[in-house]
Amino acid sequence: MEQQEFLEKNVFVDLKNVNENFEADGIHYFSEADFETILQKCEYSGIGIYTIEAQLNGASFGISSHETHNKKATDPKWYKKAFFNFKKGESGMIYTATYKVSTKLLMR
Repeated sequence: MEQQEFLEKNVFVDLKNVNENFEADGIHYFSEADFETILQKCEYSGIGIYTIEAQLNGASFGISSHETHNKKATDPKWYKKAFFNFKKGESGMIYTATYKVSTKLLMR
């Protein structure tokens, strides 16, 4: 199974992709509530998150990465903190992330 297929079947299931051009660029954006669910599923499954990007009204509000926080991509402390900081900034943002699904999870 490919990483994107795994994410769609196991992480993004029942969540709404709010990216209007998702067919074209393949990037999934989610509301604050849905993205919080994604972070919980990633933590539970041990999926790594390399970066999180927040957008407001179609413009990038900010990007945070595990490297900036000096944490491993699979350490939920960094992405929970980054998400919390974005949420404090503005309401109504949408979120995307880059993920790393281990080969072990893909083989299930």
